[in-house]
Amino acid sequence: MVLKEATVLVIDDDLDVLTALRLLLKPIVKEVVIEKNPSNIGAQIENKIVDIIILDMNFNGLVNTGNEGIFWLNKIRKQRNDIPVVLITAYADIDLAIRALKEGASDFLVKPWKNEKIIQTITTLLESKKSKKQDTVTLQSNDTVIIGESKVIKEVFLKLKKVAPTDANVLILGENGTGKDLIAKALHDNSNRKDKPFVKVDVGALTSTLFESELFGSKKGAFTDAKEDRKGRFEVAHGGTLFLDEIGNISLSQQARLLTVLQNRQVTPLGSNESIPVDIRLICATNIDPSILADESRFRKDLVYRINTLDIMVPPLRERGTDITLLSRHFINIYADKYNKSPFTLDTGFISKLKKHDFPGNVRELQYVLERAVIMTDGSVLKSEDLVFSSIERKNTVPTIKNMNLEDIEKNAILTVLEKNKGNVSKSAKELGITRAALYRRLDKYEL
Repeated sequence: MVLKEATVLVIDDDLDVLTALRLLLKPIVKEVVIEKNPSNIGAQIENKIVDIIILDMNFNGLVNTGNEGIFWLNKIRKQRNDIPVVLITAYADIDLAIRALKEGASDFLVKPWKNEKIIQTITTLLESKKSKKQDTVTLQSNDTVIIGESKVIKEVFLKLKKVAPTDANVLILGENGTGKDLIAKALHDNSNRKDKPFVKVDVGALTSTLFESELFGSKKGAFTDAKEDRKGRFEVAHGGTLFLDEIGNISLSQQARLLTVLQNRQVTPLGSNESIPVDIRLICATNIDPSILADESRFRKDLVYRINTLDIMVPPLRERGTDITLLSRHFINIYADKYNKSPFTLDTGFISKLKKHDFPGNVRELQYVLERAVIMTDGSVLKSEDLVFSSIERKNTVPTIKNMNLEDIEKNAILTVLEKNKGNVSKSAKELGITRAALYRRLDKYEL
């Protein structure tokens, strides 16, 4: 039920009103937060996860505006336009209440109120908010939710909603940890194939032999330990969606094999001469720079066109502005429930420290940081000292050469320099101190 998941903030300078509403709502909502001083509203909605606000129209002359309720309503709207605000008013203030609705209030209650009316009003607004949120702030799929209100993530949502119902092949680009796999799943769950299989394969981790058998299948006796016929992922995904993750890391020979299958829409299992027709919607993802995909020494141009009818660039977390706070509240709620902890208040220092961090590990790093904070914190307030950022997630890390042979060292050196020069072979060869032809030979040798 929506009410059971909600945190309600009540602002009124009358202690009797605060007590009455707290006693009424406490048994049916997740949490009731009461506040006598309207000047503290900003801190409350910044530091706490608030789903709905009940605000009195009149206070003890703290603000000389002609109507304090509308003043504080405007303050709330400027800070958090997504929280419904219900005004409490006397009969004499009905005209002001109607004016407040025009200013952005969601509803108003007249003193003395009826308890059933308050509960009905809150329930209706929360259900409406949930429905609206799924359309404009979140993207829902069967078992995942993608949250965001920033301009860049809304552009992703818009593109996704347009392309999901089609059968167009999609290439998802973005750094590690940005949620490319969630985008792929959302594409499937919002497509006409949603009732068919969604099959994910990390193709970048497959060796040459595994690449063939894993994707295209194998017959009994095709290779050592092939003791029975085995369907490949293309065949398993028939009628549904095949998601090839880390597509940018496969070798040129693997690219050629994949291209043939995509062109013919048929697979031939290892050890067989018979082709099997497959009907799949293809989604691919990679974290490599798009310029590398344009370098034919690294990636076949005909395959790029085949997998990239449309691309979706998932922005890094550092470019998503207020989404950091939104996501933080979401994950803290999840981990508080997971570890049976009471709802947390977020100290201003906690929010400030989060916003200043660049999150090289993106949303994945944010999740781990917040889960650790929830586990390790004893109180109900999360403070800046509860945030510990991992040194693992650092950019431009150099691969360790410990316990590597010479070929491993050379291969990693080539990869590092190519990444640095965004796939430019001439610049990379010059920096490595070898000719272009020599670099091409090594790229072929290591199937890069």
